[in-house]
Amino acid sequence: MSALDVANELENDGINVEVLDLRSLVPLDKNAILNSVGKTKRALVLHGAVRFCGFGAEIASLIHENLFSELKKPVTRIGSAYTPIPFAKELENYHFPNNENIKTAIKELVQ
Repeated sequence: MSALDVANELENDGINVEVLDLRSLVPLDKNAILNSVGKTKRALVLHGAVRFCGFGAEIASLIHENLFSELKKPVTRIGSAYTPIPFAKELENYHFPNNENIKTAIKELVQ
């Protein structure tokens, strides 16, 4: 999974993506998140943990609470599937977010 790879790929299609890599959750750089979403009016929250009850929900909530009236679409979240972490390499692409999931979600956000 590489958000930067997807952003570079989509740039060739005329879609500009701003990637914000949060290096820590505590302290959480709320201003960076809100400034970024404030510019684009869209947000896709991506993380490797399960989507259900993941930290991405907190980030999505922060965005909705502060920028709801400015958003062009609701915040989209991508996380791992709510399944046990697979041991088999072949199942990892199903469990974890992948470039195709990310690319599809971004294209839906900009439509």
